[in-house]
Amino acid sequence: MSKVDILEVKKTILEDNDADAEVLRGELKEQKLCYLNLMSSPGSGKTTTLLSLLKAINHRIEVGVMEADIDSDVDAKTIADAGYKSIQLHTGGMCHLDAEMSRQGMRGLGCDDLDLVILENVGNLVCPAEFDTGAVLNVVILSITEGDDKPLKYPLVFEQCDAVIINKIDALPVFDFDFDKARANIALRNDHATVFPISAKTTEGVDKLADWIVEKVQEWQK
Repeated sequence: MSKVDILEVKKTILEDNDADAEVLRGELKEQKLCYLNLMSSPGSGKTTTLLSLLKAINHRIEVGVMEADIDSDVDAKTIADAGYKSIQLHTGGMCHLDAEMSRQGMRGLGCDDLDLVILENVGNLVCPAEFDTGAVLNVVILSITEGDDKPLKYPLVFEQCDAVIINKIDALPVFDFDFDKARANIALRNDHATVFPISAKTTEGVDKLADWIVEKVQEWQK
């Protein structure tokens, strides 16, 4: 029987993208532009969190937002209507962004006057974690409504994050969510991740998150 060569295409694609992501981070460092990749499942409150966060940052740094979705421009319009610079990125059916897509999005957004670009990645906890966007900071939202076991079920996204936002804490009385279990499960995957309990709706805890992001951006710019 003839021997057939096997090419691991996914591995090759990921390796190529990882290399490009490092190049992009170098480009961003030269521009003193920070890039934050925000990931979560659909319905966790990404856009509402962004709006509360942008208000709390209050122009201490200048921020632009890239909204990634398979279709529609609802989220980008929401950000723009609130008075912030935004662009909608359509992924053409893909469930993630990679480094080159990020680069194209930043060109379209226009970053000359910005200190920070925030990407609201496509809503799921699997694909976005597999592809390095070139981000300087990776942040994931875990909402109270999803349960405290998500770090056990979707390990990669939590392993890669610099911070975990636990959103919708105003709904704690209604849902069976154990904060101690959630923190333990996050630490099991990543004991370096900073945890921020917030309510994007009431803005509780958002100021601390905003302060952390501003500090990280200023560190990157140095």
